[in-house]
Amino acid sequence: MSVEIRPFDSLGHAEFGWLDARHHFSFGHYYDPSRMNVGPLRVWNDDTIQPGTGFDAHPHRDMEIITYVREGAISHRDSLGNSGRTVAGDIQVMSAGTGIVHEEFNREDETTRIFQIWIIPRRRGQPPRWETRTFPKGESGGALVPMASGRAGIDGAVPIDQDATLFAGTLPAGSVLDHALGISRQAYIVLARGSIIVDGQVVGERDGAIVRDAETVRIEVTEEAEVILVDVAAD
Repeated sequence: MSVEIRPFDSLGHAEFGWLDARHHFSFGHYYDPSRMNVGPLRVWNDDTIQPGTGFDAHPHRDMEIITYVREGAISHRDSLGNSGRTVAGDIQVMSAGTGIVHEEFNREDETTRIFQIWIIPRRRGQPPRWETRTFPKGESGGALVPMASGRAGIDGAVPIDQDATLFAGTLPAGSVLDHALGISRQAYIVLARGSIIVDGQVVGERDGAIVRDAETVRIEVTEEAEVILVDVAAD
């Protein structure tokens, strides 16, 4: 097993007053050729958005964009006529396809914190779409639940156009979870909160960890942890 930790303090950083952004991968003004992507996983932004602010209307195309809300809520509106509000623990998925214009705002009285995750699709030029999904709270039973996926055999997840799955769940302190990965695959793990150990290495709150060359990823939970794991094909 190969595990590479990306400590939170090492992430790219952009501060705009209304937005405090941390970048696990090269993005915007942050460039690091060693942090371009993990397979088709291209972007993982850790965004803190102040109340009453947000991203004005802007375009995307040919990208699967997953927004995982950590705290607060995010409100979405797009050129397809979709609109919705996604709250903490839930996700929204936007397949940009041939092109979509959208805006995202924190219309709450509290700070909103999100992970925004971009995955390169299998195919270009597909019809754009948007979906939000509410997941049962506190019912994962200490497991990682598939929330978005384009892999055959994964049921109940929001569809994306890629051989990738985003899993998430809250794991109790003292628990041990084995996630089946496979030598031909790799995982990127980020904690919204808590602390875990992977192959003897500590992964803390908002750290990232790349896991490669492992049939199974063993996650040992040292402090109750909200874990988000993206499972993709190896490079």
